[in-house]
Amino acid sequence: MKRKKTVEEFEQLADGVFVVDRELKIIAFSEGAERITGYRREEVVGKHCPDLFHSQNCEEGCPAKVTFTTGEMLSNCQYTVFTKDDDEIPICLSTAPLKDKEGQITAVVGTFRNLAEVRALIARLSVASRQTILEKNKLQAIMNSITDGVFTVDERYCLTAFNRAAQEITGFSEVEVLGKHCHEIFRSLTCREECPLRKTMRTGCSVTNFELEIFTKRNCYLPISVSTALLKDEEGKIIGGVETFRDMSQLRQLTEELADKYSFGNIIGKSYQMQRIYKLITEVAVTTSTVLIEGETGTGKDLVARAIHYHSHRREYPFITVNCAALPETLLESELFGHIKGAFTGAISDRKGRFESASGGTVFLDEIGEISPAVQVKLLRVLENQQFERVGETKTIQVDIRLIAATNQTLLEKVEKGEFRQDLYYRLNIVRLKLPSLRERREDIPLLLEHFITVFNKRTGRHVTGVSPEAMNILVDHPWPGNVRQLENAIEHAFIHCQSGLIQPQHLPEELGVPERRILAKVSQKRCPLTELERELIIEMLAKHKWNRSLVAEDLGISRSGLWRRMKKHNILPHK
Repeated sequence: MKRKKTVEEFEQLADGVFVVDRELKIIAFSEGAERITGYRREEVVGKHCPDLFHSQNCEEGCPAKVTFTTGEMLSNCQYTVFTKDDDEIPICLSTAPLKDKEGQITAVVGTFRNLAEVRALIARLSVASRQTILEKNKLQAIMNSITDGVFTVDERYCLTAFNRAAQEITGFSEVEVLGKHCHEIFRSLTCREECPLRKTMRTGCSVTNFELEIFTKRNCYLPISVSTALLKDEEGKIIGGVETFRDMSQLRQLTEELADKYSFGNIIGKSYQMQRIYKLITEVAVTTSTVLIEGETGTGKDLVARAIHYHSHRREYPFITVNCAALPETLLESELFGHIKGAFTGAISDRKGRFESASGGTVFLDEIGEISPAVQVKLLRVLENQQFERVGETKTIQVDIRLIAATNQTLLEKVEKGEFRQDLYYRLNIVRLKLPSLRERREDIPLLLEHFITVFNKRTGRHVTGVSPEAMNILVDHPWPGNVRQLENAIEHAFIHCQSGLIQPQHLPEELGVPERRILAKVSQKRCPLTELERELIIEMLAKHKWNRSLVAEDLGISRSGLWRRMKKHNILPHK
């Protein structure tokens, strides 16, 4: 009777589903959610989600907030929440965005289940399955209804159950695997040293969404994502482990397709600004026009120049870069146009310049605003008729090159000050690409982080899986004066301290925590809670800048949205 009741409980188990709007107010609440939390639908609809569940993750790590911010789905996030009766329960939560016809996120849907119920039921059913064939068949039916692969092992890591989905994913039948050691079946490189199931059996800690590769029966390479848990009997004794796994091949294919959509060579971004840049690169590449790329340091001007070259008909010819700010005037002139023997002290032989060497291809002049008036005159002639003379020579050389120039300055201002030739400016400015700063396209930061984590995982051999919500808030809020290059350096720094798992705030460079350090600096002066000091600092900055939130955010080293969140948190109302 007890075993029968256990099976009935499992069969009646249903996930809770809820929907919240942008203010995190609940607008839908399923029967499963009522059963798990004890709240009735009419008690929660219209209420603020964090006010009901009181999770420690509600403020900083709320998955619904992350989904609203990044637009990404979150899966299998494990938290503890409180029921209506103030009972603390563990849940597994997944979130996904709901969008309108224009693609704007209007709400977030969350699904959750009571992990205590699931773990207890799996353990009880596993014990029951040993006792009678009937119970074993019932457990098998339940396992076969699960779309993920599921298998169980005993204390010797020998397979004791292998559901239908596991058979379909791997190609092995249940008869072929039962009683065999799991590593004989999966043959993963992680089986011996980093096996997630072995880690769970040894430490008692569950593993969630650990990605690894196995080989199927046909010796095909297959990426999977696994989660593990202990199996215990009614007395709490460990009798084995259970692992669920999911075929990730289709997801990886989709990820690659999305990466192609949201990248252009090594340029990463899905924002409107970057999609516009991709379109301009494609349009400009098929022409022969001179291009002027403007943008702050670290925005990727060199990557855009390379993308234009390698998507043009000149791709088979040289792409030559010259940093105009790195060379003095005399050396820059020789570098660009070449010289003959004896043209100046040290010119011991004839030498081709960059323009001559790049004939047929592209010359990229970085920091074009730093060239001298004399070099500007010779450069103007190259742009007008593709001709020049080497230093010390009167013979005219004809070339066929495309010129792409870049600057982190505003050239028009230098023209107005008389520091840059107006006629050269107009020759350069036939096609102008203005690259956005990273703070102008913050929605691209999660995508860039994913890219850099993949790059550094391959480079270092580590297994960093992502960024924690707390660290993500810091990274999204930071103003990034050094743009993408600074972000890349920050992640490289984090890899020094983070061996695996999620990058946490303590792994990031110290300069990313400006507001927190300024608050901590006041602790020695005033004895009050940190939250009160933060509120005091924000009010102080608002008064200093006459409630100009842009200036306050810049002074604190955070974004306007980050400042607004902190103001709402401390109930600091906008000044009227």
